[in-house]
Amino acid sequence: MLIDLHAHTWPRSHDSVLNPDDLIVRAKQAGLDAVCFTEHDTMWDHKSIEELRAKHNFLVLAGVEISTDDGHILAWGIDRYVFGMHRSRELASYTERASGALVAAHPYRRQMPWFSRNDEETNMALEKAMRNPAYQYVKALETLNGRGSEKENDFSRRLQEMMGMPGTAGTDSHAISDIGKVATHFEREIHDERELIEELKAGRYYPVDMRTGKAAGTPS
Repeated sequence: MLIDLHAHTWPRSHDSVLNPDDLIVRAKQAGLDAVCFTEHDTMWDHKSIEELRAKHNFLVLAGVEISTDDGHILAWGIDRYVFGMHRSRELASYTERASGALVAAHPYRRQMPWFSRNDEETNMALEKAMRNPAYQYVKALETLNGRGSEKENDFSRRLQEMMGMPGTAGTDSHAISDIGKVATHFEREIHDERELIEELKAGRYYPVDMRTGKAAGTPS
């Protein structure tokens, strides 16, 4: 089952130009089985998600991308933004009480050296990234981001391998051209957010580059 775990729509995400309906239509055309709406610090309400599912006969899942002091984190299972979630520990505490799950979005951001002169500098950055406080709370790292470069995604993949954690993929879509580039392959069928959370915790998934049709990294 192919799911895009990371997508943004307008107007809930101010930096996106994607209409929710257009995103879903394109996702179906691209061969996806489901898509997650993960707006910036803003949650979709259950009623609106159900209406979109019924309208398009397509699985739409609600998540959120929370901006924390330790980087951006994708979250499922929480229904509102609570003051203090900018601290990863507080976000993790709230998510745990809600029986939700967290995934670190685009780990290369603010952690990968832009102008590393040699492998040693990159390795030092990876070792430092491993100490990111947020990573003790997440179930996986997003190792394949549709808007990331090959070099950026390679940094995330290497970090994920060093930490021995599962990897996910999401387009991080903000425009129609982003949809269908990458997705996360789940071994089991998913029908709602609760089942998605269960599978994220179980680790039965791996990132796929839909442009090449190949798995990106080793299945978890």
